Amino acid sequence: MTRAIMFQGTGSDVGKTVLVAGLCRLFANRGLRVRPFKPQNMSNNAAVADDGGEIGRAQWLQALACRTPPSIHMNPVLLKPQSDHGSQIVVQGRVRGEAKGRDYQKLKPELLASVLDSYEALRGQADIILVEGAGSPAEINLRAGDIANMGFATAANVPVVLVGDIDRGGVIASLVGTHAILPEQDRAMIRGFLINKFRGDVTLFDDGLTAITDHTGWRSFGVLPWLKDAARLPAEDSVALERMTRGGDGGVTIAVPVLDRVANFDDLDPLAGEPGVDIVFVRSGERLPRGAAAVIIPGSKSTIADLIRFRENGWDRDIAAHVARGGHVVGICGGYQMLGRVVRDPLGIEGATPEAEGLGLLDVETEMAPEKRVENVRAIAPALGVELAGYEIHLGMTSGPDCARPALTIAGRPDGAVSKDGRVFGTYLHGLFDSGAFRAAWLGSLGVSSEGGDHRGTVEAALDAIAAEMERHLDVDALLEAAG
Repeated sequence: MTRAIMFQGTGSDVGKTVLVAGLCRLFANRGLRVRPFKPQNMSNNAAVADDGGEIGRAQWLQALACRTPPSIHMNPVLLKPQSDHGSQIVVQGRVRGEAKGRDYQKLKPELLASVLDSYEALRGQADIILVEGAGSPAEINLRAGDIANMGFATAANVPVVLVGDIDRGGVIASLVGTHAILPEQDRAMIRGFLINKFRGDVTLFDDGLTAITDHTGWRSFGVLPWLKDAARLPAEDSVALERMTRGGDGGVTIAVPVLDRVANFDDLDPLAGEPGVDIVFVRSGERLPRGAAAVIIPGSKSTIADLIRFRENGWDRDIAAHVARGGHVVGICGGYQMLGRVVRDPLGIEGATPEAEGLGLLDVETEMAPEKRVENVRAIAPALGVELAGYEIHLGMTSGPDCARPALTIAGRPDGAVSKDGRVFGTYLHGLFDSGAFRAAWLGSLGVSSEGGDHRGTVEAALDAIAAEMERHLDVDALLEAAG
C-alpha cells in the first residue's frame, strides 16, 4: 500500500515547500518512489508539467527532488491571482475559468473530485506521497468545502504533521492554539508536529517541546535549524519578494521593477547567484537606479494592469533615460509585451481595460487572445549560436518590424524581438538565464565575466544538502511510521 503524510502549517510561509522538497530528496535517496502533492496552490510562479499543463513552480521543484518528471496531478488546482479580488483557476493543468474569492468558495466542493482523482493517479506510481497543505488549518472560517488542508486530509484519510515556524515567534501559542481551535475530527488527523527555522542551539527549546506536547498530546518529530541552502532554491511565490532586497555580492547592477502581479520571477535566480552581479528589486514608490547596467522586466499575470502601474510609478521615464544612457533592457513574457508600442485586449481577457500604451522600446505590438501556449521547449539564440531549454506560459501574440530580429528560435519558429542597436530585447521564453552559456554571453555584453555555471546543478546540490540536514535533525523513521 502507498504511504502518505501531509504537512500543514500554523500559517503561510512557515517553510512547508522546502520541507516537502527536502523530504522528497531524502526518501528518494533511500530508494523509495516518492511523489509530491499539493491539492490547491495559489501562485503566479507556474511551471509546465511533462504531461502538459500548468502546475505550481513549487511542485515542479519537489518533482525534481524526487527525481521524477513533474505531472499535472501533483498540483490539481492552481489559482493564479489576476487582481486583488479574483484569480484564474487551473484544474489538472488546464484553465477552467476565473472566479472572485466568494465565488471560488462555492466551487471548491466540485473541485474536490478532481483533487482526489489526481491523488489516486499518484498513488499508483509511488511508495510514499508527501502532501503539502496551504495556509493554515486553523482558518476554520474556510473549513466548509475545504480542499487545501483538513478537507483533503479527512476525505483521503491522510495523516497530518503540523509545522510551526519558530523564527517568526509565538510558535508554542500557534501550535497549541491550532489544537484548541480545530474540531475534533480534524484534530484526530494530526500525528505530531515539528519546529522549523530554529537558529542556535536546538537543545534550548527542549522545554518548549515538552510544553507543546503537554498541552496537545502530540509528539515532536524534531526541530529543524535554519536551512541556509534553502536560499539556493526557487521561491514558491511573490511573498518571498517582500523579503528580497539584493542578490549577489556586488559588481554590475541589474534593476528589477517589482510588478504587482509579477510571475515566474525565479527567472532571475541564476543571475542573483553570479558573484559579479547585484540584483536590485525596485518597489512601488522607488526609482530605478541610475547606475544600473541593465533593467529586467519579469513576467506578469496581468500585463495591462502592471503596465499602467509601471507608468504610475514613473518607471517609464526612468527606463527611457536608462536606454538613452546606453543601458540594456530585457523583457520576459509579460515584460516583453510591455516593451512594445501597445498592448490590446479586445476580448477583455485580462480585465476591463481594452488597451494600454507600451513603453515603446521595441517596434512591436501585442494582442491578447484566449489561446494559451503552455509547453516545455528548446531554443537557440541565433546571434550567439547557443542552445537553451525553457518553457512558455503566455497569452497573446506579438508582432511588428522588430520581430524580424528574433531574440531566439524555438522549434524552428522565431521568438521575441531585438532593437536595432541590440541593447533591448524581449522573449516569451522563461528560464533563458538557466543556460550557463547564454548567461555568460549576455553578462559579457555588460562587462561581467562569468564562468556560465550549471544553475540546475546548484539547485540539485541544495536539495541534497537540505536532505542531509533533515536526516540529522528529524525523526525520519517516525515520520515513515506515521505515514503508514
